[in-house]
Amino acid sequence: MKTVDISVIVPAYNEVGNVQALADEVTAVMKKIKKEYEILFVDDGSTDGTAEKLQEMAQSDSAVRAIRFARNHGQSAALAAGFRYARGSVFVLMDADLQNDPADIPHMLAQLDTYDAVCGWRRTRQDDFVKRISSKIANAVRNWATNEQIHDTGCALKLFKRECVHNIKLYHGLHRFIPTLIKIEGYNVVEVKVNHRPRTNGISKYNIGNRLFCSLYDLVAVRWMMKRQIRFAEDVLE
Repeated sequence: MKTVDISVIVPAYNEVGNVQALADEVTAVMKKIKKEYEILFVDDGSTDGTAEKLQEMAQSDSAVRAIRFARNHGQSAALAAGFRYARGSVFVLMDADLQNDPADIPHMLAQLDTYDAVCGWRRTRQDDFVKRISSKIANAVRNWATNEQIHDTGCALKLFKRECVHNIKLYHGLHRFIPTLIKIEGYNVVEVKVNHRPRTNGISKYNIGNRLFCSLYDLVAVRWMMKRQIRFAEDVLE
């Protein structure tokens, strides 16, 4: 299987009106930085024609690939499939709703000279009040429980070296904790400010119930993993 420099992994659920525009923007950025790339869409059981649109795009552009779930499995499953089938040495994660800006990729990519993973921070959110306040509360609770200082764990725009997730097994809901899971594996993570755009097409899949309350349940699992992590390197005698 041919490898590439960068795999842009995009979970998509009922985003037929956005996927072509996103692919066009990503393509323009990749051509500027002159990297071998692929755009790997993971259709998460869409019912609005997204799967058919992605198939059409893949047939007309060799850089576009598409995986399709027969039914909806959620974002963690979509990302897990992306990690398995992506061919790049660097992974870029993005949402399909056009709120992430592909123009942020080059300055995030430059951070890999120093760091293993780069997470976006939507300093100026273009969301309604309920989303902003629920996200702020969720971030505060996660940081308290995991001893992190990440401003925006919910930002989908992330970039990291392939090996960062080689040993990570994603369970439902744990996509929200990818930076922490990467740190558990011993890699370093940095957060950078990124652009955030308002949604102009399609419907958001998140609300205070599935964004805030569900993540608290997952937080217990992540905290357990951190507490039970095996550390022995400093005690090995040779």
